[in-house]
Amino acid sequence: MKITTPLTDDIVRKLRVGDRVEISGIIYTARDAAHKRFMDTINKGEKLPFDPVGQIIYYVGPTPPKPGMVIGSAGPTSSYRMDVFLEPLLKLGLKGTIGKGYRSQAAIDAMVRYGAVYFVAIGGAGALISKRIKRAEVIAYEDLGTEAVMKLEVENFPVIVANDTLGNDIFKLGIQRYSKIKV
Repeated sequence: MKITTPLTDDIVRKLRVGDRVEISGIIYTARDAAHKRFMDTINKGEKLPFDPVGQIIYYVGPTPPKPGMVIGSAGPTSSYRMDVFLEPLLKLGLKGTIGKGYRSQAAIDAMVRYGAVYFVAIGGAGALISKRIKRAEVIAYEDLGTEAVMKLEVENFPVIVANDTLGNDIFKLGIQRYSKIKV
């Protein structure tokens, strides 16, 4: 399935665990340090460096680009570290996140409440994934280096739906499915 950002409620509610998706449009990067600053900004009642309505945050800290490239290696980082920051961003209209690994039950419950999804990207394939990034621009927190917030223009960025708006979890479903196989 191909989708384009910003995401609408209609698009998000059609996505199901296991769907292979190609995202085109704008996504934003943020890791741990940037999320802490997001929370400080929200707690002060100030605006984030981008409007989160309908947007996707990619948990990544890309390496610097080599000459002639838009961005360096851009593989996903573990998502569970951002779980404590997720609900405040969903309340502001964020509709998706991209990372690797499982999410906490609290994060899954928040996605159900606010109609959002979690996508996984392939860990260890950062160099390959970076080829789907057509433009990259630091938009906030430049002092954080590779953890600065970037605006990425992506084309057919490959991900898999890991958590959908119904509370389904690809990691739990996978264990159920494959634990029945006798070896």
